Amino acid sequence: MEISKDDFRRMFPKLAKEMRKDRLKVTMNSIRSSKRTAEKKTAAQRNFSNYNPDIIDFLRRCDNKAQAEEIITYMENRGEITLNYARKLRQQLRNNGVRSFGSKKEEGYYFEMSEG
Repeated sequence: MEISKDDFRRMFPKLAKEMRKDRLKVTMNSIRSSKRTAEKKTAAQRNFSNYNPDIIDFLRRCDNKAQAEEIITYMENRGEITLNYARKLRQQLRNNGVRSFGSKKEEGYYFEMSEG
């Protein structure tokens, strides 16, 4: 099926707008000339390929207690954690602070971990 650009824009205005933006471009800034290096990189990336972060992962991204409390409340309201577990997390937060859940996970943490 062939469709003109104008028809496409009328039928799918938001998609057409997205396709015109530059931020959808993907740049490649490296090549792997070694099969061994490529396989090592692919294996490292697979470690997080189906990883589903838990509440502790989210808490480790927080900068302060207020942010951590907001995460706990959000997960509790969604039913992602039990009331009892939320209470334990809040108690740990109150008594030991936000870093008691682990060191801060900065932006790009999983990419850096995949690079090993």
